[in-house]
Amino acid sequence: MNILLTGAHGQLGKDCVRVFGRDPQTQLTCTDLPEVDIADAACVDALLTRVQPDAVINCAAYTAVDKAESDAAACDRANRLGPAVLGAACAARGIRLLHVSTDYVFSGDRSVPEPWLEGDAPAPRTVYGETKLAGERALLESGADVTILRTAWLYGIDGRNFPRTMLKLARKNPEDSARVVADQWGCPTWSFQLAEQLRAVLTAPNAPRGVCHAVNQGYTNWFHFAETFLTLLDVPHHFTPCTTADYPTPAHRPANSILRDVRLEEAGLLVMEDWRIALSRFVSILGTAWDE
Repeated sequence: MNILLTGAHGQLGKDCVRVFGRDPQTQLTCTDLPEVDIADAACVDALLTRVQPDAVINCAAYTAVDKAESDAAACDRANRLGPAVLGAACAARGIRLLHVSTDYVFSGDRSVPEPWLEGDAPAPRTVYGETKLAGERALLESGADVTILRTAWLYGIDGRNFPRTMLKLARKNPEDSARVVADQWGCPTWSFQLAEQLRAVLTAPNAPRGVCHAVNQGYTNWFHFAETFLTLLDVPHHFTPCTTADYPTPAHRPANSILRDVRLEEAGLLVMEDWRIALSRFVSILGTAWDE
């Protein structure tokens, strides 16, 4: 299969390279900014003409949630216009398209532990969430053969993420009592396993189209996530729980980001493990990758 991967330099993109690149039957072409801007229709047309892919996996996104509140135009270009351009181009050529979205399309106001399901009505409360929802709708209206995977709380070897930040805090001064939010709940999701889920969806003839949820199963809060991660690594630390009100941010943070992977499970395609099992596997291969 000839696959075009956009957003290849990001955290998820690099894990997609690891997952899809190890298959000798796959021809993988990787692109990202500044070489390719998926919001530029002429650029996308030239790229698809040159690569002639059977499928496109779009991992490109603007993910700086707080910065987006004051940088709405750039966020909209990446998260709405880019998918709209890709969707139209793939629809015109009959190219299969996989796209990654987010829990931020929901308000987050639901009582814990009730999960958000694929059919629940979105109600984003941030610029980031609004633009990601607009990108979803543009793809669904494009006529492309598309599956959208909503995910949440991503972490992996590459890029900036929550576990990496917690490890830096703990190593900086193990005796410091760093505060970690304990009243926001969600599903920590290993980007490598999400890449494996993308492969399962792409290669299955019965894969659902439209919107699916794809997170590691189970749920926790940020404080417990940090505690579990550092305990698995056997790293000394001294964190204390705090509330969202104690740690204000420019963008609203959802209290409940718990997603349930209903459609993938019903299709028999779910590869996402419990978040604790996935995190343990991640720690077992992390080794010295983050030693700095």
